[in-house]
Amino acid sequence: MSAELFPDVAEFETAEQAASYDRWYRAKVQAALDDPRPGIPHQEAMVRLDRMLEERRKNRRATG
Repeated sequence: MSAELFPDVAEFETAEQAASYDRWYRAKVQAALDDPRPGIPHQEAMVRLDRMLEERRKNRRATG
């Protein structure tokens, strides 16, 4: 899969930076696909995320 970079919309300063990020991202996705652990249902993931975000909000309020 190849995408042409357009200077006015590219998020990276160079094509090499974009390619490097693409390689890193694809490796992360492949590692996730190869992970033998069972997946987490969407609803459970959202509950975990909500708890994590609320904990960070509490910490921020306590320190700020």
